[in-house]
Amino acid sequence: MTFAEFKASLDQNSPVKDLPAALRALWWAGKGDWDAAHKLAQDDDSQDGAWVHAYLHRVEGDISNARYWYGHAGKPPRSDELAAEWQAISEALISAR
Repeated sequence: MTFAEFKASLDQNSPVKDLPAALRALWWAGKGDWDAAHKLAQDDDSQDGAWVHAYLHRVEGDISNARYWYGHAGKPPRSDELAAEWQAISEALISAR
């Protein structure tokens, strides 16, 4: 799957099968369903899950909690546009599959 395919899949009602939890969380975030995205990220104990969790708390505006999760992910905190971060995380996780 490419990033373009992932982004295009947002037109569907549910994420593509076989996506890891972190990508499913990003998919729901891309659909604007923060709660569904957060549940998946919160239940994902991987560094990828922590990275998405950090992004989601940034979306929420809880920067201190976001910093905590960036630390768990081993990633530096970001302050660029949220859409750019969503794309960067999506591309990184897709390319790592």
